[in-house]
Amino acid sequence: MAAASTSTSTSTSTSADDALRAQTFQRLHPKAYLERFLQENVRPDGRELDEWRDVSVHVGSISTADGSALVRLGDTTIVCGVKAEIAEPELDSPEAGFIVPNLDLPAICSPKFKPGPPTEEAQVISDRLNEVLVTAGIVSPSSLCIQPGKAAWVLYIDATCINYDGNAFDATLLAMVAALKNTRLPKARFDEEAGRTVCSRKVKEPLHIGRLPTAMTFGIFDGTHVLSDPTSFEEPLLDTVLSVTVDESGGLVSVTQVGLGVIGKQDILPQCISAAKQRCSILAKQLHTSF
Repeated sequence: MAAASTSTSTSTSTSADDALRAQTFQRLHPKAYLERFLQENVRPDGRELDEWRDVSVHVGSISTADGSALVRLGDTTIVCGVKAEIAEPELDSPEAGFIVPNLDLPAICSPKFKPGPPTEEAQVISDRLNEVLVTAGIVSPSSLCIQPGKAAWVLYIDATCINYDGNAFDATLLAMVAALKNTRLPKARFDEEAGRTVCSRKVKEPLHIGRLPTAMTFGIFDGTHVLSDPTSFEEPLLDTVLSVTVDESGGLVSVTQVGLGVIGKQDILPQCISAAKQRCSILAKQLHTSF
């Protein structure tokens, strides 16, 4: 019994030493660490190169918001709330309201982010989200008009990352789309005599939702390796990133390259678009089953 106990203790100690050496090597030589995994066609988190992380969508989690959603993409977690306000339409668009998407990446979600004003990464992602939502036409601006030239809805779509493990763009877009689908606004009319908007306290209506965009992001490593849904460990090591956005029927909305790295093979982009169209059916199902 004593010999067996000693053997078990030695085995446990060896495993702990091996794990410590691996962690040290990963920290000091991250690129070489990733390369060794890719030589075996596997990634550090155990996924295959084209494998996606699990995703879940829950709506209505913020009772004080007009619409809300919580999305988990692997360990990346995004909570999103929609808050509607009434404002005068812009002069050049008197019959249209508008949306204002924003992503916050606070220091609490990852050591890579520091306390203070919004990071450049958060601002860049927010701009990309706005471009995709507008291009897809998820909410028609004219449907947000209450009275031309007088009153229109402004939808503030605020997302916060509460845990960051890479690919915030895909997770945030999914959270924003789910939150907009969950949004209910008071029935509103403009009272000409009083010169103000009157909202019903009892009747709430859903938004007029158009196409539902979902994004699939691919990291390109060493010019040739295509990594679906990159993690926070993989992201800094990538040459460039491709984000393919499609609607629920697989229609292409946009393709965006982030980073100036070279893509080593001409067939990588078509490969990513094809993979995104296959993946979108899973995300569309998640959106529909969450309601």
